[in-house]
Amino acid sequence: MLTDKIIKLANNTKNYGLQNNFTHKISLKNKKCGDKIIVELILKKGKIKSMRYITESCVYCQASASLFSNKIQVLDKKNFLELDVLLKKSFKEKVNFTKKYSFLRQLFNIDNYKRSDCILLPLNAILKAINK
Repeated sequence: MLTDKIIKLANNTKNYGLQNNFTHKISLKNKKCGDKIIVELILKKGKIKSMRYITESCVYCQASASLFSNKIQVLDKKNFLELDVLLKKSFKEKVNFTKKYSFLRQLFNIDNYKRSDCILLPLNAILKAINK
């Protein structure tokens, strides 16, 4: 369900735009709706230091990319592998997020299950980039 919080997240473009300064880069497309994202990451010693992105996508994908890019330093490579299962589960049933991941409740919940592919695109891009 589109809310003011989701629109506000999508409008936060602090990390929008590529800078060609990265250790990992990926381009991914959602085959169901056509959303596209390009992600640039800087990883050092298994920690994700920064994320930049550009999208041609809906507001849900933009909000998700913005959310991850602003909180990326809280997460490391290992966290993303653990989050993958939890976040996909969050669209099917109520999930209790730990305090560390509480910021994800805004998007990753049952109310947004119809847009789960859009919301998961940035996560899938990050996972694909760090596992190259």
